[in-house]
Order: sequence, then C-alpha cells, then structure tokens
Amino acid sequence: MQFLDLAPIRSVAGTVKLPGSKSISNRVLLLAALASGETRLHELLDSDDTRVMQDALRTLGIAVKQDGAATVVTGAGGAFKVKSAELFLGNAGTAFRPLTAALALCGGEYRLSGVARMHERPIGDLVDALRGLGASIDYLGKAGYPPLHLKPAPINAGAKVSVRGDVSSQFLSALLLALPLTGRETTIVVEGDLISKPYVEITLGTLRRFGIEVARDDWASFTVPDGARYMSPGEIWVEGDASSASYFLAAGAISGLSGGGPVRVEGVGRASVQGDVRFAEALEHMGARIAMGDNWIEATAGEKAKLAGKLKALDADFNHIPDAAMTVAVAALFADGPCTLRNIGSWRVKETDRIAAMATELRKLGATVEEGKDWLRVTPPAALRPAAIDTYDDHRMAMCFSLAALGGVTVRINDPQCVNKTFPEYFEVLGRIAR
Repeated sequence: MQFLDLAPIRSVAGTVKLPGSKSISNRVLLLAALASGETRLHELLDSDDTRVMQDALRTLGIAVKQDGAATVVTGAGGAFKVKSAELFLGNAGTAFRPLTAALALCGGEYRLSGVARMHERPIGDLVDALRGLGASIDYLGKAGYPPLHLKPAPINAGAKVSVRGDVSSQFLSALLLALPLTGRETTIVVEGDLISKPYVEITLGTLRRFGIEVARDDWASFTVPDGARYMSPGEIWVEGDASSASYFLAAGAISGLSGGGPVRVEGVGRASVQGDVRFAEALEHMGARIAMGDNWIEATAGEKAKLAGKLKALDADFNHIPDAAMTVAVAALFADGPCTLRNIGSWRVKETDRIAAMATELRKLGATVEEGKDWLRVTPPAALRPAAIDTYDDHRMAMCFSLAALGGVTVRINDPQCVNKTFPEYFEVLGRIAR
C-alpha cells in the first residue's frame, strides 16, 4: 500500500489493548539468549524490530520458538557459541546497539549492517567505549557509523569504561546489558548529561529480573558486579508499549473537546516501568482529564478545555520522554496557542531527523513551525488543511499524524506500512474506536 487516506474522524471512544513494549521486548530477548536456562516470554511484541532481533539470535545459535502465545528462548548461559556470522538488523536500534556490545565481548568475528538510515545513525560513542575495553571493531563505511566488522580480541575485563550520555541512552544500555559477559566488576562512567533516563531504568530493571543488580552513583556511573551471571527468571510478561499508548490517549483528549472520548489503554498504568507513561502528565498540563490504575490509563478533555474547545498550550522539557513527545507536537495543532518542546535533540538521530520531519509535515497542515537544534515550536492554524503526510520510513511519524484527522480534514498517510516496526495493527485499532 503506497498510501492510506484517513477520512475526518468525528470522535473516538473505547478501550485499546496495547501491543508489548518494543524496548522491553528486545531487552528480554537478548538477556534470555545470554541467560542460563529456558525463558518463556508472554505478550512479546510481534513487529519488524523484534523479528530482526529473533532472527539474529537464531543465526547466533539460540533456539527461539513459539509455544502457543508464548515465545520460548533457550539461553546460551553466557557468550554466544556461534563465533562467525553476518547479521542484517534493519533499522532496529534496540537490536543493533545491544548486539554490537554483546558480540564485541564474545570473542568471535561478526559483521553487522542495516538499512541505509541505520548507517546514518551514530554508533561511534559505543564503539569507542568498547574499544576502551580492548574490543576490535572496524567501520566498513563512514567512521562513527554502521556497518561494523567485529573481530576477536582480548577483553580487558574489569577495566573502567567511559561513554557519552548526551547522544543516545542506548549506548549506556548496550554496555549495561553486555558487560556481565566479562564476569568481572566493571564501572561505566557517563560523560555529559544522560538523556532519556527512563530507558536506562528499563535496562536496569530488566537486568534485575535476570539476576543482575547494578550499583549506581546517581546518573554519573554504574557498576556491574563481579561474578555477574544472567539467570533466567523462567517466565516474563512484557507490559504494553507506553509510547504507543500516547496516540490513543491524545486522541481521547482531542476528541473530548467536542464531546467524544474517553479512550482507555490497557497494558500500562501506575505500575509501569516505562517512562513514557509520563506522557499522561503532559496531557494533563494541556487540559486533559486523566484517570489511571495499575495497568490502565484513560483520557478525555477536562472541563476547562471542553469549554474553550482547545487544549492548553505548553512550554516544556521533553528529554525524559522523547518518543512520546512527538505526539505532543501533533496535539499542539489543537492548542490555544504556541507549544514549545525543548531538549529533544535526540530526535535528530532517530529513524529520521524527527525535528526536521515534524516541522515539514506540520506546516502542510497549516501550522507555523519554528525549529532549533534541540527544540520545536508549533503554532496551530485557525483551521487545519487536508494534507498528504510523508512518513520518512518512521513508524512514529505515521501514527502521530493520524491524529490530525480529528481536526475535520482528510489526512493521507504515505507508506503506512512503516508502522510494522512497532505496531502493525495500528490503523485497524484506531479504526475500531473511531466514529
């Protein structure tokens, strides 16, 4: 399908069961593969990114099979036994970065590549950190970017290692996930301000479930203990994807302005380990009424917003929820004034340059948009214009901009299949709650 035309949506209401979290799914797949024993994974996300990870693990000699609704992984009990492989990892950062770190410590020869955009996403800070431990890694193209060639090399187990934290938290997460392979106490020192801290929290929590407790000095350093071993917890239930929840919660708030809503998402809530549940706080600041349980969140418009017929504009730092913040940028089309999103520089190195892409597509709908190195300001138009939205092979662009149809205009989403990366059924699910 080259495009999907979304007719104007009069209102939305209902309940959505979320797919599993991509961030959690790929972390538990990797740790299950490195652990001793068999791990049954329930509610694992089925998407392009998780299939990429599973295919890579199978190539590396790991048994990954389906048993009914569960995915069963039989771990290697440490380093991968396959010592030579070529892996194609698409545009899955949550597979490419952790596998780079793990394979660099496995004593084999591996070539890692992806799609063209992955070869434009920086990985130099992670490579520098791994080289600091003695790993042998060559760039097969432009220095600092994939594809990579990893070769056997003696690892300086127990050495202190530094990694930058201001480009992508995935570099730190990759090191944390892989360093138990050395079996020695290792301290990671974070250089600069660490971004996307909630994603590191997910990493630490996942390691804990596999028997590894990482000590930390606030966000400045992290110490993997001596003698750490990955131990299977036996079974893991993957919670719903909090980033995906943002689209439906925003739809509930926007639709509530004209009497629609509420929309409830199931799979995340007060007990969630994902930082993106804090998107609900941003919606509250914009005038939404939020209700929350341990495993669900519900959104509609608050009374003041209903009376105004607009959400409330906001000016906020979104470093802690960069993925969900994209939904705020589109929700800004329904605000009563300019909305400013700050500290979102990590958008520049995601599946596309999301600051530039968001600015371009919001302007098509009639918004006035200003952009800086790490910020975006969106001034809504008096009325939205119909538009054909380019998605840049970025799943979140497609899902975010579907919300514009709530503004009474037809929205064409080009290349809608890009949602297969994390939420293949997204448009069908949206259709089930739309009127």
